[in-house]
Amino acid sequence: MTATTTKAPATAGSAAPQPAAAQVPAEVKPNAAERFTAKVMKEFGSTVGEIQVTDYQRQLVQGYFIAIDRALKSAEEERLRKNEKNKDHEKYDNNLPVTWGNVNLNDLALDVVHYARMGLDMMQENHLFPIPYKNNKTGKYDMTLMPGYNGIQYIAEKYAVEPPLAVTVELVYSTDTFRPIKKSAENRVENYEFAINNAFDRGEIIGGFGYIEFADPVKNKLVIMTKKDIEKRKPKYASANFWGGKQKVWDNGKQVDQETDGWYEEMCLKTIKREIYSAKHIPRDPKKIDDNYQYMKMREARIAELEAQDIIDANANGMVIDVTPTALPEPTAPASFASGNPSEPAASPRPTAETAPAAIQDDGQTTLTGPTF
Repeated sequence: MTATTTKAPATAGSAAPQPAAAQVPAEVKPNAAERFTAKVMKEFGSTVGEIQVTDYQRQLVQGYFIAIDRALKSAEEERLRKNEKNKDHEKYDNNLPVTWGNVNLNDLALDVVHYARMGLDMMQENHLFPIPYKNNKTGKYDMTLMPGYNGIQYIAEKYAVEPPLAVTVELVYSTDTFRPIKKSAENRVENYEFAINNAFDRGEIIGGFGYIEFADPVKNKLVIMTKKDIEKRKPKYASANFWGGKQKVWDNGKQVDQETDGWYEEMCLKTIKREIYSAKHIPRDPKKIDDNYQYMKMREARIAELEAQDIIDANANGMVIDVTPTALPEPTAPASFASGNPSEPAASPRPTAETAPAAIQDDGQTTLTGPTF
């Protein structure tokens, strides 16, 4: 006997089975770096017009956000530290927080796009550093982007008439042996002899040199700089924090002079590299010069003005040094970004005087929460 099963008819009050509800995917909100990129493109577009950037250039811009966010946090901590040490808070405190909300975003957007289109990468060691300077006229911070050692080399090689095969840059100390072999009728290739006789006690710096090698050795170039040559290129208002010498510090409520070594060797090496990789020694190809390169040269002049004014002012922001930085923790997304609302006001983010190899000494302090992108 076969058992049969009958399905009970649905009664008027019973609910008919419903199909499973469709799963609505959660909205994926852009992260802080993506919001910054969108803001940069918007600001740049409103000033210059619509631009075309590649996916790689967008990645560079997002990396800029990370480095700039770190720089702001560091500068803000330094501002607060200096304010706390000031004896006369009314006269010397810097009361402008170093935050995203106080950054001149219009100028920053122009800088970011031009440098990204050149290919400079803030995530690469000594490529490009963000440095905030307080602009007393605008009541904002101008975020300047300064190429480091590797950035200078990258630019020189990218725009060169003939990129060099290799470039050697060395400091020469008093115990070293250095003999230049200049080009002459008997010697068609410029060269040199260099020996470090006491690696652990080389004495004082007496100069430096750069040797540029090309595919055709006849074109090789030896550039020699004496200590006097290096010192001539030292900024007029150079900070003792970097070039060494006496600096003013607060001690028991009084300003006193304190001797510091600074980063003299690094600054000398940086000076020589800037000279070696200049267009004077590695000529630029006019056919390769573009708007981005011209913009960078214009900004270099502006940076020099900011550095000088920064040290002259009582509440200076500091100077710059591009030595290899130590690894920094990843920045946390500012509060205003976390909400997913780009127009939501942000608290203030923490700035930095130097985020990587570039350092800025700010006079004030304040806590930041985040950008208003």
